[in-house]
Amino acid sequence: MDLVTLALPQEPAGGIAGWAADLVDAMGGPGAGLAIALENLFPPLPSEVILPLTGFAAGQGVISLASALFWTTLGSVVGAAVLYWIGVLFGRERMHAIWAKLPLVKGSDLERTERWFAQHGTKAVLLGRMVPIFRSLISIPAGVERMPLPVFLSLTTLGSLVWNSVLVMAGYWLGDQWDAVETYVGFLSKAVLVLVLVAIAVYVVVRVRSRKQPQPQSQHRRTS
Repeated sequence: MDLVTLALPQEPAGGIAGWAADLVDAMGGPGAGLAIALENLFPPLPSEVILPLTGFAAGQGVISLASALFWTTLGSVVGAAVLYWIGVLFGRERMHAIWAKLPLVKGSDLERTERWFAQHGTKAVLLGRMVPIFRSLISIPAGVERMPLPVFLSLTTLGSLVWNSVLVMAGYWLGDQWDAVETYVGFLSKAVLVLVLVAIAVYVVVRVRSRKQPQPQSQHRRTS
């Protein structure tokens, strides 16, 4: 069965979808897992294309649905684990050294972020696996903060299974309309990116204004 022709009648051998289709066609479930592992390491590779395409392949009998879910979730965990160890190797000391050289930030900001992650890191990792853009990036601070590896892997597996299942099943049910998933998830990704950019802009403006304000002078006077 020619998966590329089935999955991509308009662009049978081009683009990311064509590349992912070739992997699944040649390697089956492990090919889908490899594509998702690379997607975790290189976020510009869109899971909203790879996962629905894998679901469509399962609907066409190229691979089983169980295999699609197993291998894509395994690929997500492997990719996230690599990023986790990058965070571990990077380390807190190096993070603090780089942070100290950045403009418009304070050491207390990073310390506050670290405290937040210590309190809410489990929720951040679990939910972050289901948010476009952050689903890959959240693994790095988890490594920097040395989240216990069994906890990290468990949360990553659960979060990835939920995200992967939604997109794989969407492709499975939509059939040859699987690419519609990319449109809707793409809107979500753009909305997340806009919110992040707005938050950064607000942060920068607040920092610049706070630096321009005159420092309060001491009101203490000597008495004669």
